[in-house]
Amino acid sequence: MYRVMIPAMKFCSRLFTPVILAISLIGGATLSLQAQAEDPTTLTISKPANSGITNLFSSLGQRLGIGGNQEQFLPPEQVFILSAEVVNAHQLAITWNIADGYYLYRDKFKFTLNEVTGITSGITSGITSGISVGEARLPKGKEKHDESFGLMEVYYHEVTVLLPLNRENMAATDITLTAHYQGCAEAGFCYPPMKQELLLNLPEATTVSSAATTTATPFTDQDRYARGLAENSLLLSMLSFFGLGLLLSFTPCVFPMIPILSSIIAGQGSTITTRRAFWLSLTYVLAMAATYTGAGVLAGLFGSNLQALFQNPWILGSFSVLFVLLAFSMFGFYQLQMPQAIQSRLNQMSNKQQGGTFIGVAIMGLLSALIVGPCMAAPLAGALIYIGQSGDALLGGAALFALSIGMGLPLLIIGTSAGKFLPRAGSWMNNVKAIFGVLLLAVAIWMLERIIPAALTLALWGVLLVVCAIYLGALEHLQPEAGGWHKLWKGLGIVMLVYGSMLLIGTLSGGSDPLRPLDGLRGSNTAAAQQHGVTFHQIKGVDGLQQAMTLANSQGKSVMLDFYADWCISCKEMEKRTFSNPAVQNTLRDVVLLQADVTANDAQDQALLKKFGIFGPPSILFFNPAGEELSQYRLVGFLEPERFNTLAATALN
Repeated sequence: MYRVMIPAMKFCSRLFTPVILAISLIGGATLSLQAQAEDPTTLTISKPANSGITNLFSSLGQRLGIGGNQEQFLPPEQVFILSAEVVNAHQLAITWNIADGYYLYRDKFKFTLNEVTGITSGITSGITSGISVGEARLPKGKEKHDESFGLMEVYYHEVTVLLPLNRENMAATDITLTAHYQGCAEAGFCYPPMKQELLLNLPEATTVSSAATTTATPFTDQDRYARGLAENSLLLSMLSFFGLGLLLSFTPCVFPMIPILSSIIAGQGSTITTRRAFWLSLTYVLAMAATYTGAGVLAGLFGSNLQALFQNPWILGSFSVLFVLLAFSMFGFYQLQMPQAIQSRLNQMSNKQQGGTFIGVAIMGLLSALIVGPCMAAPLAGALIYIGQSGDALLGGAALFALSIGMGLPLLIIGTSAGKFLPRAGSWMNNVKAIFGVLLLAVAIWMLERIIPAALTLALWGVLLVVCAIYLGALEHLQPEAGGWHKLWKGLGIVMLVYGSMLLIGTLSGGSDPLRPLDGLRGSNTAAAQQHGVTFHQIKGVDGLQQAMTLANSQGKSVMLDFYADWCISCKEMEKRTFSNPAVQNTLRDVVLLQADVTANDAQDQALLKKFGIFGPPSILFFNPAGEELSQYRLVGFLEPERFNTLAATALN
């Protein structure tokens, strides 16, 4: 009898289990949607609950004894985390943080306003007390072939939607925004359409806006790069950041690394080969790239700029002394060597003296990345923003590594070429080494600019040029039978002698700018002030900023806040090229100009940087007369005068 019953029970189990599963699913779904009276097809997200669609599947599978190895889907409130920011009186920024393995549909977004002023909440076709929503501005998504809807645009990781507001009601008021959206899991499960209400406080508006007159608000460059990392494929992101790094290699932040690497190659003497020059250059570039990547990931995760910590006067001074010692070694005054004990130890480790050279080159690349070129640019800031927001150190670090390799590619080419074209022996080799020695002295002065007075910097440049002019024979009598090269060197020497003398005279007359050394002789304070750019009011820390902002708000004035540091090359470039521009000065004439000098990078400086989520200077923020930051106009890195003037005029209009 048991032999008959057991097959029968197995047959019944196979027959009725699907039926029971279907009935349970329908019943569970009906119970979960009964509360949605106004829209039975929409799931309202309110707060995390212990029951729902996910638990329905989980508990059902457990009851039936099936599905133990099936995919466990998260509740929607944990998958799609929604937040909103009031950008200004006429615009909202709605952001979804999306869990890994899930996505949102681009065409499923919808936004409505609910009435909240003393009346029972209800949808009023998007109009609330003279306020309505305009057309949402959605970033481009990734194309995906969806099993349910076909070819669709979707968003992964994070998406921000800019939502303009049409305002006839100018008063500050509270609104309730309802966001409608729908998403799925890559594993094949789709959530029903969802909606979530957000209570927002709108500030007082100064102008009437409508959908017809509202213009698109620009994303900042760093935000675009951060969104690109979140939305683009890995390969496209790496290629983009490699190209951006290649562009950054032509900025003043990377130029000083050229004489450093070239002097390393030239210091090998007549034994250098193209192959060895390539490996030395690659070691330098990879060490620099690895350092940029590691420092960037730490900055993104913890909000602390590691490079800023290495701008200490003692560190900069020590590194400058090292360059001076290397330069005099290039001149042939002595030969720098490691102590014999260290050399022997390196020989034992690698059986080659070259091993020690590669270690030294790697150390020099590491220090160059931290000390020589601490520039903040929009691509770097974009990668740091992405790491900070998503916590994805792997993708962010890969982008930073690609950026660094792009920056190092010209260095690799120049270093390898030096090994091919450098003279092999003779007096020419000594002349070439002397040239690189002068370049190393120039790098040492360039680094000392960050920590010594401008007048002393001017004097050092003058001394360097005068001494170089003497070595080139500027004061020597030129023989009639002298060749063309001798005449060329003497001519260059005379030019250096004249310009170096102008720098020394400028130092004594109160000048400070190497490009305009004789400004102190003009005798016109007004003209000099005009040349040197706008005048900032210095603030310190969060409290200092708050006091200055309170005063500006009481006067009804807009505010521009500039983050500056003595060790920031791009900050000095902004001062000399952008803030000295007459059109820029005219645009900023009625604006309260504040400057936070974060050279010291102390606790107050770090607190102020953290308050605005800034990783380092140069960074410029704009605030309206109500004291609200216009975050869509935030600037990171150097910007040409014409483009900056357009940005400032738009932000302050």
